[in-house]
Amino acid sequence: MSTSSAITIVQPNPDGSLPLPAPAAPSAAEAAAAQLQEHAEALQEQLDALQEVLAKPLNEILAERDKALEAAQAWDAFGAMWVLSQRAMRRVAMDLAAQQGVSEAEVVARAMRYANAVLNTEDETLGGAIAPAQLAHIARHKPFLRKQFRQG
Repeated sequence: MSTSSAITIVQPNPDGSLPLPAPAAPSAAEAAAAQLQEHAEALQEQLDALQEVLAKPLNEILAERDKALEAAQAWDAFGAMWVLSQRAMRRVAMDLAAQQGVSEAEVVARAMRYANAVLNTEDETLGGAIAPAQLAHIARHKPFLRKQFRQG
């Protein structure tokens, strides 16, 4: 900020206090300098974060990457197993329903009611078919699951 060498005479307020001078607007050069300073600080933060990663030994960085890849592969395999088991169970349910004269629409509607009961009722385990750890997992994802199992 620039300082002015001019003397300003102010009149006191009616209550005897002195008015505070309005701060001078920053010049275009000062505003540009402030903007450059902010940009430099942001870049320094990015550089510090990068330096933190690069300060690790390469074998540590690669070990973290390998762990992440292993976890992703495990979840992918679990997803494939889950899809296969769900398709097989669906086929069993449809075969049994057909034997009893129950339509596919009724089977799906019943499954949706069960899913919504778990999502909207505390401690619903579908007759013990859902273990406590599985209920905890479901609870962590209830907002997402409620969107997926919305009836209508």
